[in-house]
Amino acid sequence: MRTLGSLWLALQLQAQGGVVPEGPGSVILSSIAHSKVSQLVLFVLAVFSIVSWSIILYKWWTFGRAARQSTQFLDVFRRSSKFSEVQAVCRSLDQSPLVGLFQSGYTELTAQLRQNAPADVQSNPHGPSGRPTLKSVTAVDRALLRASAVELNKLERRIPFLATTASISPFVGLFGTVWGIMTAFASIGQTGSTNLGVVAPGIAEALITTAAGLAAAIPAVFFYNQLSQRVKLFATDMDDFALEFLNISERNFT
Repeated sequence: MRTLGSLWLALQLQAQGGVVPEGPGSVILSSIAHSKVSQLVLFVLAVFSIVSWSIILYKWWTFGRAARQSTQFLDVFRRSSKFSEVQAVCRSLDQSPLVGLFQSGYTELTAQLRQNAPADVQSNPHGPSGRPTLKSVTAVDRALLRASAVELNKLERRIPFLATTASISPFVGLFGTVWGIMTAFASIGQTGSTNLGVVAPGIAEALITTAAGLAAAIPAVFFYNQLSQRVKLFATDMDDFALEFLNISERNFT
């Protein structure tokens, strides 16, 4: 992202008559500064790269916080003797996907217990006496499955853009390269010279867009795989928690 941004800034300075450092790349930058197609390709790749890095940093921070809160939530869940005690801490740990599962299952469980509870225990369905029975464990399981799908969608949100960047960016860069090579050969045809000094700058200019496309695609591929793996781990944790919740519900309320 920093490389693409620096290249774009240099191109703008060159196009506006500003001063850029002299060197082998100055001729290439000068050529790109006068090529609207190359500028457009580099701009598109810079946008893809910036958005991709924004998603990567945001998701990495979000997943880290979700993992920490999930660990804290599981500790509270396994130490508590009543679901109502767990419900009390859910608001402070709302970034954990396990909280969404618990709240959905707890809502369904409480609704069933209240329907079957005697009038004198409806206000405390988990009390030691007069405990009602659970009407349908399958309904609780369906509630957990729905909540799991919702939480997975939240976790996967915006990650597919990284796959899109990884797939499209090399082809966008390749388009700029093909266009640059076409332009270089057209220049050769006009000048009638195949001297390396005439051909090389145009070819080098064309290859810059391919390099920029790879610079945008490679981090996107790497972090897409990393983030997708973390989503799979969260999904496994949610499956384990759902089974644990169902076991406790079935053991205590059936």
